[in-house]
Amino acid sequence: MPQSPAPLTAPLQPASRTRFAAQALWLPLLLALAASAALMAGGGDQWLADQLFQLQGQQWAAKNAWWSAHLVHKGGRNLSFLMAALVLLALIRSSLHPRWKPLRRPLGYLLLSVALSTGIIALLKSWTHMDCPWDLQRYGGLRPFIGLFEQRPVLLGHASCFPGGHSGSAYAWIAAYFFMLQVRPQWRRPALLIPLAIGIVFGLTQQLRGAHFLSHDLWSLAISWSVAVLLYAWMFAPSLATARAPRPVTTTAGETA
Repeated sequence: MPQSPAPLTAPLQPASRTRFAAQALWLPLLLALAASAALMAGGGDQWLADQLFQLQGQQWAAKNAWWSAHLVHKGGRNLSFLMAALVLLALIRSSLHPRWKPLRRPLGYLLLSVALSTGIIALLKSWTHMDCPWDLQRYGGLRPFIGLFEQRPVLLGHASCFPGGHSGSAYAWIAAYFFMLQVRPQWRRPALLIPLAIGIVFGLTQQLRGAHFLSHDLWSLAISWSVAVLLYAWMFAPSLATARAPRPVTTTAGETA
């Protein structure tokens, strides 16, 4: 960890809270709903799973493969935990060192957003009671398919495959986009694209294993993005509402970036 952060640049501010909400929240959610309707109600989930299942010889050959079960699944989960620990250490340091103080609020936002996103996904997994593809009769399992809004027979027992938790552990880090929006605006696009790319890899790997349908990972992304946007609007609301021209950010007493 570096001894001290470089001076902050002025935050990049959206023009207005209304425009910000329309562009950053409602439009992506509408797209997620439309895609979800095609996947869950229109049969897109099963069609894609069918192709992946057939591609592997009418089995989930990647289910217990080293690269998918250990490298991507366990390794990816450990990577997310490590990143959260590093952000927590940085947040603690920002409370102890004056030069790190400007990072305290953005770091707090980032850690809280990741925790809320993964927590909400985990909670929904326990509430929705949806099976993984590998548990379904269609793919060699023992259970019939029960839709998200259908009543689940008690005899089928517990299921927890919706939304996708593993892809969510990567998608939760799209909050880094808004972190960089406050700290290093010129880095905001890589901070968005990297978690998106990792989340896609995690999600596709889990789909190849038979652990999730595509819609499961889509909603992990939608939840993570919504949490990041709403928390950003809440924690930085004054600047969203009033700031039009960028202002210098104080890094130390009497010093501006």
